[in-house]
Amino acid sequence: MARRTKYSREMRERAVALVLEHQQEYDSQWEAIRSISAKVNVSTETLRKWVRQAEVDAGTRPGATSEESAELKRLRREVAELRRANEILKSASIFFARELDPRQSRS
Repeated sequence: MARRTKYSREMRERAVALVLEHQQEYDSQWEAIRSISAKVNVSTETLRKWVRQAEVDAGTRPGATSEESAELKRLRREVAELRRANEILKSASIFFARELDPRQSRS
């Protein structure tokens, strides 16, 4: 199930683009984020996180890209599902081994 977000992708991209385009007009990137977040009605921390992730995705900041994070999440979900299936198969094999064992007395 996909997580629903309050902001559309287009709105996030536009807000980040505004920060990156206009940050040279401010004393710091943080000042640009504070100013633009008020204009686009987003919290400063939310916009700061969007900008940081955009920088990582662009390769200008170290860290896991959005694509890598999504792949890691998918793989973790798949591993958990495989572990559950493995436990079910182990239980079934134990059950059938007992059922088919001729040394077991059946009542």
